[in-house]
Amino acid sequence: QLEAVEQVQRTGVPMTGTAPAPQGMPKILVVDDQANNLLAMSAVLSTLDQELVAVSSGREALKALLDHDDFAVIIMDVQMPDMDGYETAAHIKRRPRTRDVPIIFLTAMGTDPEHSARGYAAGAVDYIAKPFDPWVLRAKVAVFTS
Repeated sequence: QLEAVEQVQRTGVPMTGTAPAPQGMPKILVVDDQANNLLAMSAVLSTLDQELVAVSSGREALKALLDHDDFAVIIMDVQMPDMDGYETAAHIKRRPRTRDVPIIFLTAMGTDPEHSARGYAAGAVDYIAKPFDPWVLRAKVAVFTS
């Protein structure tokens, strides 16, 4: 966690991934356009035994999924410029290689039934409102990475 914080303080940019993980270690794709949110999610999830890949847009998420086909779960913001989380999820679910990767939306849009229904319709397995309980997020991610 300290390494991630120091990286942001030095460069203003969150870590975009971690050192290569040992073979067989689950990967988590974290997608959010806000550097502070990526930092917070990385800090919360860093103590789980997995490799984190953090990207800041839907397009970067799709590229990461082309480069790696072994993500255990995707945690994605809804409100992002250019391609929002719903559109990104639709692209992910259309591809045979990635359609079964679970997506958890983590968003500041709240738990309004209209937004959460749209998230589930886009293929999400869960929809969590910000601010989020770190223990809840860890527990939900652990379901897919254990």
